[in-house]
Amino acid sequence: MTDYTSRFLSAPDGLQLHARDYPPASGGETRLPVICLPGLSRNARDFHRFALLVSKDASLPRRVIALDYRGRGLSAWDDNTANYNVATECQDVIAACAALGVSRALFVGTSRGGLILHIMAAVQPDLIAAAVLNDIGPEIEADGLKDIRDYLSGRASPATFEAAADALVRIHGPTFPALTRADWLEMADAIYRERDGRIVADHDPRLADQLQAIDFSKPLPTLWPQFDLLAQRPLLVIRGEHSRLFPARTLERMKAHGPHVEALTAEGQGHAPLLHHDSLLPPVKAFLDRHS
Repeated sequence: MTDYTSRFLSAPDGLQLHARDYPPASGGETRLPVICLPGLSRNARDFHRFALLVSKDASLPRRVIALDYRGRGLSAWDDNTANYNVATECQDVIAACAALGVSRALFVGTSRGGLILHIMAAVQPDLIAAAVLNDIGPEIEADGLKDIRDYLSGRASPATFEAAADALVRIHGPTFPALTRADWLEMADAIYRERDGRIVADHDPRLADQLQAIDFSKPLPTLWPQFDLLAQRPLLVIRGEHSRLFPARTLERMKAHGPHVEALTAEGQGHAPLLHHDSLLPPVKAFLDRHS
């Protein structure tokens, strides 16, 4: 038996989407599932270890579903790059939940995934029983978004997965002192895929186009009204200690806005923290277990 089943389903516009569906160990069938939503250019593989640890937990196992957005992982690329936006991807997530028989769930949103949850709170709030926001909030820092733009635009094709891990360490190592060599190799395996004899980032490279079009001389839009709706549910907000995208002042304002907001700092990590890290998994798991 494999750890998960690949599910292929249709987006509202017919584009093929993919999800990894991790069944719960015996006894977890009646608990709310966990839906994992990755970052901008990332995919379901980011959550593999986390999904295994949650779905196979000896005391409180539960179903875990990790999604590939359109243009990422095993989901189809979109000919219309304008569809690579948070609103369309939110509708994709809602459609995926319906196709997978999920009417209510606990959500884990990393970066882009957390922005999608802000939109979902406005358009389909009953889906969300509780949520974990991983290094994201209704307001983001321009410098951190510039970092992501430059990283995606300048990313080369490494010769080996070892070289890919080396490149990740060079770029992100200063903000992730908590990670080990094994963590970097695992991250490289999640980010990259061998395609046509080359090791490439596992997403449509045109994802970077919209970031290139941002006018950073103007303030970035915020999602505070949507956050106020999301914060009506239990929230665990995680901030990477060295994050440049999600400033501490935004987290403090989120706590003031939401009576159900819990906060956690991922020490020794930047944007975005690895949830299966030994320092994070126990409190994240405890939060999920309290709200199922």
